[in-house]
Amino acid sequence: MQATRTKFLPCSPQPPRTHEHRLHSGHLSSRHVNTEHSSTCATNGLVVISGLSGAGKSVAMAALEDLGYYCVDNLPISLLSTFIDELGGEVAATAVSLDARNLRDASSGPPLLIDALRQRGLVRQIFFLEAMDEVLLKRFSETRRRHPLSGQDHTLAEALTLERDLLASIRERADTIIDTTLINLHQLGDLVRMRLQQRAAGKLALLFESFGFKHGIPPAADLVFDARCLPNPYWQPSLRTLTGRDAPVGRYLDEQPVFGEFVADIIGLLERWIPRFEGDHRAYLTVTIGCTGGQHRSVYAVERLADHFRQLGGEVLSRHRELHV
Repeated sequence: MQATRTKFLPCSPQPPRTHEHRLHSGHLSSRHVNTEHSSTCATNGLVVISGLSGAGKSVAMAALEDLGYYCVDNLPISLLSTFIDELGGEVAATAVSLDARNLRDASSGPPLLIDALRQRGLVRQIFFLEAMDEVLLKRFSETRRRHPLSGQDHTLAEALTLERDLLASIRERADTIIDTTLINLHQLGDLVRMRLQQRAAGKLALLFESFGFKHGIPPAADLVFDARCLPNPYWQPSLRTLTGRDAPVGRYLDEQPVFGEFVADIIGLLERWIPRFEGDHRAYLTVTIGCTGGQHRSVYAVERLADHFRQLGGEVLSRHRELHV
């Protein structure tokens, strides 16, 4: 099975939590309930959240709890099978997080156990969260948290390397691998919810993202469209300090016939080819629109595209990288 991979702004490491309570630092000072998604029902089956320390596992678990999942943090791998058996033959909506501390002395057991649970049809989805080492180092430095594998025997950098090695077998079995190097807390939660919802519905999820070419193309882009050929609101003094989310910028671009043609052509291409992507069992498609700075043209184009496809009833997310929203 080939995992889907997503790279969408930094998720700070979360403090340790008990099985019963989850505490959040940084952006979330108390348990955060996203009422926007509270009407979404959890689906029976086991969801496994694993990945590197500091990559956002606690955020993913909070998102699942908001959906109604029974969540258990850092369950020892040796107890996973017993835990499943205690739940009975049919596993209700349940999520467990597994980290390297649970695998350090378990040798080849964890992958074999996960394979056995899959064969029994109990595992709904496995998420694996990761980020670039330099970003993880910065997150631990900023929060002054200790890495669970660091100590007298290992520096922080060595602990990260060891952790990647210990979790390699889980990563290989993941259905969805999310690189959190460039995504924030709320985006990660939205992404986890979207993956679960679309997997249950069997439909393709669309992510539209604007960006500035001078800052690089988003690493997770499936399709990239270049809006730099369009009239630039930046050169209009009254629009320079605004963004594509402001009405005056939208009105200016709507008055440019070439902008309408640009959006219409992308809509036509997507409407033609999305059924093919769905037929290939794709869970999601990331469509990126770039302009020079990622402030005006690409932002408004994403807004237009997202509005169009939401009206068609699909699961659609929109992100503006350079605006950090």
